[in-house]
Amino acid sequence: MKKKKVNLRDIDPKEHKGEHSHDDGHNHSSPEEVSKFRTYLPAIFSFVMLIAGIAIDYFDAFPFFKGWIRIVWYTVAYIPVGFPVIREGWKSIKNGDFFTEFFLMSIATLGAFAIGEYPEGVAVMLFYAVGELFQNAAVNRAKGNIKALLDVRPNEALVYRDGDFVSVNPETVEIGEKIQVRVGEKVPLDGILLSEKGSFNTAALTGESKPDTIAKGDTVFAGSINLDGVIEIETTKEFKDSSIARILDMVQNATARKSKTELFIRKFARIYTPIVVFLAIGLTFLPYFFVDDYVFRDWLYRALIFLVISCPCALVISIPLGYFGGLGAASRNGILFKGASFLDAMTQVNTVVMDKTGTVTKGVFKIKEINSFTFEEAEFMKYLMAMEEQSTHPIAKAILEYKADGSDYEATDVSEVAGKGLKGTVNGKTVLVGNKALMTSNGIEVPSGTDGIVESIVMVSIDGTFAGYVTIADELKDDAHQAIKQIRDSGISKIIMLSGDKDSITQQIAKELNIDWAKGGLLPEDKLNEVEELKKQPETKVAFIGDGINDAPVLAASDVGIAMGGLGSDVAIETADVIIQTDQPSKIARAIKIGRSTRRIVWQNIALAFGVKVIVLILGAGGLATMWEAVFADVGVALLAILNAVRLQKMKWQDA
Repeated sequence: MKKKKVNLRDIDPKEHKGEHSHDDGHNHSSPEEVSKFRTYLPAIFSFVMLIAGIAIDYFDAFPFFKGWIRIVWYTVAYIPVGFPVIREGWKSIKNGDFFTEFFLMSIATLGAFAIGEYPEGVAVMLFYAVGELFQNAAVNRAKGNIKALLDVRPNEALVYRDGDFVSVNPETVEIGEKIQVRVGEKVPLDGILLSEKGSFNTAALTGESKPDTIAKGDTVFAGSINLDGVIEIETTKEFKDSSIARILDMVQNATARKSKTELFIRKFARIYTPIVVFLAIGLTFLPYFFVDDYVFRDWLYRALIFLVISCPCALVISIPLGYFGGLGAASRNGILFKGASFLDAMTQVNTVVMDKTGTVTKGVFKIKEINSFTFEEAEFMKYLMAMEEQSTHPIAKAILEYKADGSDYEATDVSEVAGKGLKGTVNGKTVLVGNKALMTSNGIEVPSGTDGIVESIVMVSIDGTFAGYVTIADELKDDAHQAIKQIRDSGISKIIMLSGDKDSITQQIAKELNIDWAKGGLLPEDKLNEVEELKKQPETKVAFIGDGINDAPVLAASDVGIAMGGLGSDVAIETADVIIQTDQPSKIARAIKIGRSTRRIVWQNIALAFGVKVIVLILGAGGLATMWEAVFADVGVALLAILNAVRLQKMKWQDA
């Protein structure tokens, strides 16, 4: 086979997933599989030695298996799993941290050897080591799931330089350069689509499997997968500033932002562990003064059991693992929490305040109704479109969509009347296009029926006569009704809408969606004042949902700031606590549900760990529990808590 230069088009997607193709007919173990086997090898060796030793003891198969031979056998079984723990405990002691789980396990198992309980000493350390392996695997999986969701940045980009597309590192591509993306490849940088259209899989960014089709001039985000034809893009951001790079950094940092529960448990463990150590010392020696038949070995054994049970690893590991699971589950659903603390904060929200435009409406104006009094509709629209072709207002864009190729009339001498509309000449006729104030200021009589129209209205007069009007309305998002119902069903007591749009439109939308209270005509500072007033009420926890740009002050001031469709918004990334990567308001209820499920599982783990430990601690102190019960109270409970936390990564949230 000829060797060919490796570039983006030659890369097998399987290679990015750690899959390799072989054509030699043999099976090869991957480096990852070899590494995993080596990780578990010490535990496997100790397990085999322990089982063999217990079997020899039980069946008394070899009479010579006594004395120093038996001690050496169990010591060899102990070293592979015990030495790493003793080493970590020693390191902690040198760093001034005496009361760690490594110290507890070392003392407990070495103490078991000291009193001749060799199998139990090996068993405790073996099961502790196995528990640690499972804990590490679960944590790494949770972290890996979070990273894999967003770490979809390609290693190469095809950029147009010196008359040809060349493969380069995306970090070297500058703003304004042209890049090419072939079918099945990932978009390496944010940019503007230069091709006529494109279809993209944005599942890694938004959590939605439905392809996203965009037109020329629209924004394309790094990490999207091109599904249809070769496309060209003009870059608008450097690699390090692309939306996917910043979001990945944010999600990775989210695991470092601990919740209050995590911080409390870690502080508690540092106080709880030394207390238990001193209680174990007391349990060993104090009975001498109160018990007639005091036997040091028996009470030392009870104290060792006490130490094993007291190990806080089930709490210290399973709780952050629960939050990892919650963050990962949210990310897979296109919801980004900036930290575990916001998963907790979401569970306390009882009042949801939302913007209108871009949150429950699409933010795209459409013609709702055309009323022409003096011309046929098509003729009337030709005059109106000729004038609006001279405007850049969003309403003008909506009117121009009436006919794709525009008007065949031409407007001249067009001037803008500030705050009122446009004045110009079309086909020799004087045309006014704007609001009622423009009409009345030019002596045009406006029909009284227009006063009751809620939607935005564009009035037209031709040669001094009122010719008609067009109503423009913003469309509700497809899932707007569903979103409000689900938010209310999730237990939110109050839903409020604050909008910069005129109050009549805001009230109409609020009524249609069954929102409790609404207010329109607000500036950003007015919205901020309203939210600040709400926060003054006792027990009120406010989540504000906005588009992340005009609403930045309120997002920052609310208890939980949620940015809708914040993927491409710098302000949303910086300001919001939670980012809904799609424009779907129905995911707000899903975010609440994920937050509550996470908190519920975390508290289940706390109750499980404390409950079992307290019971076995009492039994151990009374001489009714052995090392085997102690192993269950420590490692067994830790494994149960881990399995409970892993459920978050498996749950389906589509029914939220």
